[in-house]
Amino acid sequence: MISTYKHNNLTWIDLELPTTEEVKSLMNKYSLHPLVAEELLKPTLRPKVDINKETIYLILHFPIYNNTKREYQNCEIDFILGKNFLITVHYCSILPLFELAKIFEAEGMLGEKTLSRSSGVLFFHVIRQLYLFSENQLGIIQTKIDDISNRMFEKKSTLYDLVRKISHTRIEILNFQRIIKFHKEVFGSLEFIALKKYGNDFSHYLNNINGEYLKLWNLVEMYRINIESLQQTIDSLLSHRANDIMKVLTIMAFVTFPLMLITSMFGMNTSWLPVVGIKGDFWIIIGVMATCTFSMFIFFKRKKWL
Repeated sequence: MISTYKHNNLTWIDLELPTTEEVKSLMNKYSLHPLVAEELLKPTLRPKVDINKETIYLILHFPIYNNTKREYQNCEIDFILGKNFLITVHYCSILPLFELAKIFEAEGMLGEKTLSRSSGVLFFHVIRQLYLFSENQLGIIQTKIDDISNRMFEKKSTLYDLVRKISHTRIEILNFQRIIKFHKEVFGSLEFIALKKYGNDFSHYLNNINGEYLKLWNLVEMYRINIESLQQTIDSLLSHRANDIMKVLTIMAFVTFPLMLITSMFGMNTSWLPVVGIKGDFWIIIGVMATCTFSMFIFFKRKKWL
């Protein structure tokens, strides 16, 4: 689906799930290189920057949360910056692009020129809007971290369930970082080309973009540190619980040791056994075993092992 917005001699073409006919139309109208047109037809794995005569071609990836799958989806956006046009191509629905398009249309009706000064300025506002959207989406991770923190010391919470939640959240954070990791290198490559095309004044916009990226990256890094701290705490709790279990099992083994010893002694096939044969011999043996068990408990209590 292709959408076209015009204002102040600047045209913004937004293309979602492009078809071959739509790409061919853009290639003929805006003199796009055939290799660029070919790349627009399907997503690519790596971000990059290319210069093609009068245009700049960029590929960037942004994390968009999928409510159905409950995970961050890697959404690619291709940018083609021309003298008086900007083309954005994406393969999934991206809300901030739709919202910014409405603002762009509203500015046209009001006669304002904030977004329509040049294709580079419009590109800057699109990138900033995408970063702000990504930053808001990080609230999903923050909510999960807060929930894990609140449930960690609740008696009704299962530690193994929290381990699963922490592992899932760590994967989400790592995926988020992986998606935006190479943005800095792309903008570094763009800087020289953009300054040559839009003038030295455009450095202000590039610095602003880098600032937004660093803010997003540092926020994700903070969440990564938080979830790793929670993981270490959970590991300590699990280790402590395992130690308690081993402690109980060890005490039980020592308590039952004299009982097993006495039982084994009286189970020997010998011609004579003490106590055996006299009146009440069974209760005498039971009493001896109970006394040994009680003595072991007293010993563990004095050692403060119980």
